[in-house]
Amino acid sequence: MKLETETEGKNGAESGQSELGRILRMRKTWFTVIALLLIVSTALVGCSERSGSNGNDSGNKAASNDGGNAPKTDDTANAPKTDGGEKVRLTVYSTIGELKNQDMMKSIAADFTKENPNIQVEFQFPGAEYENILKVKMAANDLPDVFDTHGWAVIRYDKYLADLKDEAWAPNLTDTIKPVVTNKDGKVEALVLSEAKDGISYNADLLAKYGIAPPTTFAELMDAAKKLKTDSNGDVTPFFMSGIDNGMIGGFLDLYATSEYISPATNDASTLLDGSFDWKKWTPLAQKLLDLQKNGYINKDVLTAKYTDMPQRFAQGKIAFVFGAPSFADEVYKVNKDVKIGIMPLTTMVDGDSQTFSGGERYTMGAWKDGKHLEESKKLIAFFSKPENMSKIANATKLPPGLKDITSEHEFTKYYEQFSSVRVFPYFDRVYLPNGMWDVMCKTGTALVAGDVTPEQFADKMKQEYDRLRNQ
Repeated sequence: MKLETETEGKNGAESGQSELGRILRMRKTWFTVIALLLIVSTALVGCSERSGSNGNDSGNKAASNDGGNAPKTDDTANAPKTDGGEKVRLTVYSTIGELKNQDMMKSIAADFTKENPNIQVEFQFPGAEYENILKVKMAANDLPDVFDTHGWAVIRYDKYLADLKDEAWAPNLTDTIKPVVTNKDGKVEALVLSEAKDGISYNADLLAKYGIAPPTTFAELMDAAKKLKTDSNGDVTPFFMSGIDNGMIGGFLDLYATSEYISPATNDASTLLDGSFDWKKWTPLAQKLLDLQKNGYINKDVLTAKYTDMPQRFAQGKIAFVFGAPSFADEVYKVNKDVKIGIMPLTTMVDGDSQTFSGGERYTMGAWKDGKHLEESKKLIAFFSKPENMSKIANATKLPPGLKDITSEHEFTKYYEQFSSVRVFPYFDRVYLPNGMWDVMCKTGTALVAGDVTPEQFADKMKQEYDRLRNQ
């Protein structure tokens, strides 16, 4: 028994020692594996950090827009790479909304990068939030390298923009647009890619069908509306407006405020600027808008219709006139490619006055004066100013170019040439109303059409908000 017990103990001890050795050997093996993994991982991280960063974090910054606060785009993804020279990324903000026109702008930028492979161009198209985003950036003094002044070059952005008067293209600004983007000291604020000329777009087929010549006075416009409604037995609605997209209602008021208060020889421009304007004068203009509805000259579903409803109705011959530029033309052609669309200046409102367009800069490129890459920004703007690129922009946007002697070949070119001598006034609200009044006009105009306010109450509201916002 004793022998057996000693033998068992010996065997057990040997077995235990063997097991302990096995465990120690396994631990040693695992420690070795882990150590190797750590070494490999460290090497890979080091390689990753060096790749494309040139010793800083510019590689990470180039992968995001606005420090990561704005949506990413793929505009720089296929930019050419070079082995030498500093890589520069220019950020460009634009108000262009149509996808095809955004692509057109990117294609011009791509051509620029081919010639300047060390300069990448990144476009942002914020859409409806453009103005709010730019206001935030102004407050932070952190603007894009190049940005669209969207009608506010002198009034809002002057102190943020570099002076471009010495650029080769500056003397070629058109006679109508040069004063709009030049401040009192002669500083040129931006290259005007497209010049806005808003009047009235019309269905040329309908006017020909009912024997109506394009009206020149507001009275003639109302006679045309009556004839269209009567002779078509109500099948044709003379005008289209949208209470959902109430900028159409505000647009009518803004256009005709110029015709009523600014363009006549005897006008109210000075009193609107110094704050002494008699806002009771707004009542007749508000009444004219209300009369359009009461006479059945605008679509019955004005309060629920959307702007996007308009092109199809226009294509079907259901609408004759649209206040503003024919920016909707391509949407009409999708429904009926044979529709003929015409444009004409705004009709006069006051006897003895002549017709006008409202406008100014539609699409522009200005350079942030404090940008880190100002010279590259100017170089990009100069590239866009090339005649072949300005022609491409004009044909895509179907708007007159902001430079002289630019060839364009689209369906509205003949109209812009026909009316080249017609006066162009800046948009009424941008010059004569304090910031914030556009929204007041749109919303209160819609309330007027809805029957919630009277023309007199509309005028009172305009005075109240004009005084409040002007004194802020």
